[in-house]
Amino acid sequence: MREFILGAIKIHILYHAKIEPVYGSFMIEELRSHGYEIGPGTLYPYLHNLEKAGFLTREDKKENGRIRKYYSITKEGEDALEKSKAMLRELAREVLKEEL
Repeated sequence: MREFILGAIKIHILYHAKIEPVYGSFMIEELRSHGYEIGPGTLYPYLHNLEKAGFLTREDKKENGRIRKYYSITKEGEDALEKSKAMLRELAREVLKEEL
């Protein structure tokens, strides 16, 4: 079950990073509001890996005497998000057709 959830989390991160730059504690709270129990030890490697893959860019900003890392979606990230959304739509139509 964990592997399915972790894939959904990546899509969720890209979705929010498209709306506005996101930071770790915001994403943890956002994901928790949807029932995902995720901690920093899981989230931050995902953010770093999405950045390393070219789907996110990072900007460090000093706030209240500390550095906060903001992540924004890149063109490659937008492309990956759109492809993921299309795949999710198709999957949902097939898997949920009896429930719709």
